[in-house]
Amino acid sequence: MKVNPKIFKAYDIRGVYPAEINGQTAYKIGRAFVEFLKKPQPKIVVARDGRFSSPVLRKNLVKGLVDSGAVVFDLGLATTPTFYFSAAHYGYDGGINITASHNPKEYNGFKLVRENAFPIGENTGLRKIKDLAMGSITTRSINGSITKKKAIRDYLRFNLKEVNAKNLKPLKIIIDTANAVPGILIPYLAKSLPLKIHHLFKEIDGSFPNHSPDPSKKENIAKLCSDVKKRKADFGVAFDGDGDRVVFIDENGRVVSADIIIALMAELILRENPRKKILYDIRSSRAVKEVIKENGGIPVIWRVGHSFIKEKMRKEGIIFGGEFSGHYYHQRHYFCEAPLFVLLKIIELISASGKTLSQLIKSYQRYYHSGEINFEVEDKAGKVGELKKRFSSGEVLEIDGLRVDFEDWWFNVRPSNTEPLLRLVIEAKTKKLLEHKKKELSALISS
Repeated sequence: MKVNPKIFKAYDIRGVYPAEINGQTAYKIGRAFVEFLKKPQPKIVVARDGRFSSPVLRKNLVKGLVDSGAVVFDLGLATTPTFYFSAAHYGYDGGINITASHNPKEYNGFKLVRENAFPIGENTGLRKIKDLAMGSITTRSINGSITKKKAIRDYLRFNLKEVNAKNLKPLKIIIDTANAVPGILIPYLAKSLPLKIHHLFKEIDGSFPNHSPDPSKKENIAKLCSDVKKRKADFGVAFDGDGDRVVFIDENGRVVSADIIIALMAELILRENPRKKILYDIRSSRAVKEVIKENGGIPVIWRVGHSFIKEKMRKEGIIFGGEFSGHYYHQRHYFCEAPLFVLLKIIELISASGKTLSQLIKSYQRYYHSGEINFEVEDKAGKVGELKKRFSSGEVLEIDGLRVDFEDWWFNVRPSNTEPLLRLVIEAKTKKLLEHKKKELSALISS
């Protein structure tokens, strides 16, 4: 059976099970991965999410790895941040996590890393792995081995070092894990911290019976927002399907935009780490740059995508970074996603200040932001070129699509990596100006 080339994306491997990804695919990817690493008996960590297809893919992937001589350490069920932590912390040569993140139940896939949890994307090895998996691998070394590895306690201890549990107040927090793999972490947190945690949809169920594990969609966090208000909780938290994204809900049941959380974390981190670099993505509010500068830090704007951000942070020694999608990265966490770090720091901040989450973020909410708006566009490059020409009087930035800044507003358009979509973000000083520019740009993109 041939491997479907369409499953190889910009950052990972993903497709529908079993039509596009199945056991044979997993086996070939295991063989190709060992071949790609070019190490005799490489030490490889493997993990999986809670999807129904994950055990089958795991069995075949491990067989492919072991048949190629790899020494496999199997974490079993694990979040993606736990997987990244394990790859780097235990000094493995690489790793593969079986997950389709926030995608619907029929999907599955693989996230791959090299040593130090360095992500393997399209430009850092995934094309080579694709070629190997689609070809015929005949080389065999001695058979490898497989060992069960427990990492969850080490991962939690590593995160809990960031706060002094004795100083935390018994805050009431509602956490929605969407019947996905992050649910396995919450009982450990509840035991370790003096919190009143109400856990929504905690059972691992690959059918995602309550809602899809994508917290960026309002319908998927409606119950959480409602429960925060109803139960008078201090705040709410929603994790995505593999636990590398986290969304915060304030005490009023309102979603806190991830760029506002970046600003909050920037101020907090720069108090203890002055003059350090903080990264934010090109969709983020202008307030993020302002807050970083006001607190003596160095703002770094960068393109969207975890592999691009991790590479940039490593190259420049950036201490903290965040994306508009709810990914947060920390230098101390091997430049990988650190959702628990952010969660723990917010708990610590609310405990120490006596303020609510909405009070803590109020000073950062300086502008009106559209969020991402998607348009179906066949000639994405052509449309971006038209917009560049029309708005050439502004400050133009082209690290990811097109961002143009004016004194009282800015916009960014980015082509999707996987779909015929242009993604638009606009921010303005007034709501009236935002609505005017949204109408203007929507008409231009749709024409």
